[in-house]
Amino acid sequence: MNAPHYENVIIVTRRTELDDLVARFNTKAQARFYLEQAGQSFERIEIAHEKHQQVLSKVRQAVPAGIKSQLIDRELVPRFTFGENDLVITVGQDGLVSNTAKYLTGQPILAVNPDPELFDGVLLPFTAESVEQQLYTTLYGSLQAKKVTLAQAELSDGQTLMAFNDFFIGAISHVSARYRIEIGEKSETQSSSGIIVSTGAGSTGWLQSVYAGAAGVIEALGGKVVPPANGGRLNWDTEQLVYSVREPFPSIATQASIVHGAFTNRTPLKITSQMASNGVIFSDGVEADYLEFNSGAEVTLSTATNKAMLVVAAND
Repeated sequence: MNAPHYENVIIVTRRTELDDLVARFNTKAQARFYLEQAGQSFERIEIAHEKHQQVLSKVRQAVPAGIKSQLIDRELVPRFTFGENDLVITVGQDGLVSNTAKYLTGQPILAVNPDPELFDGVLLPFTAESVEQQLYTTLYGSLQAKKVTLAQAELSDGQTLMAFNDFFIGAISHVSARYRIEIGEKSETQSSSGIIVSTGAGSTGWLQSVYAGAAGVIEALGGKVVPPANGGRLNWDTEQLVYSVREPFPSIATQASIVHGAFTNRTPLKITSQMASNGVIFSDGVEADYLEFNSGAEVTLSTATNKAMLVVAAND
């Protein structure tokens, strides 16, 4: 047998709904009592938890003898040091893939769908039944992977944050944010409920809701909507990002002409905070993992040098 391409297998998972309930109510019995008193089914949660544990067990058993493996919870990912010879397996929903990928530096992700009947799994091509064969192929054969462009937010003080799907730049709790926006030779001061910056992978997520809301307003005002090409969906490896300003407010001191568009690293998007406090930048919906963005701070949005590498089946 040839030597494996990777020395370690890092399995990333997240707590189930049952785990969260037990953490909240201290015991499983108390969690059951609370839900049943509220007229909700506890059996569904138990079944989902058991299925998740079974899939996780199969994944751990699929790691060949002689290959080191480690199981970590999603909450530890931002602080975990991944080695260059690590192969990462995620067991959870699509969001687990995006929230793991942005902390990697090229290590491939083999994403397992723990419950295909429950999760669509756009980013989850493998199941408990296929993971063993695919793991063996990835360890000892040729790597088949899809590249995904990540976005990068870099503050003027050098702090950086990556995004798999999208960034939110604005004020905490999404209240009114004040900042100066600049792209190319255009710039203006704005007040809005924040800016969304989406990658190709994220163009099917939060950005679609922005499009839907904008289209609804235009039609309600009697206008005609011309949808973007392919519904606004971009290839995952595209080298451009899309920004959209949410609810810009024009006034004597603020403008609303730079509200939507695409940009590349040749003309990155730059934003300077004018918020005395509560300014934030977070990615992929994880508000707990953020950069402070208060008065004087400037952020440059661009595509990252590193790409996310999602393992795919050989015939994909």
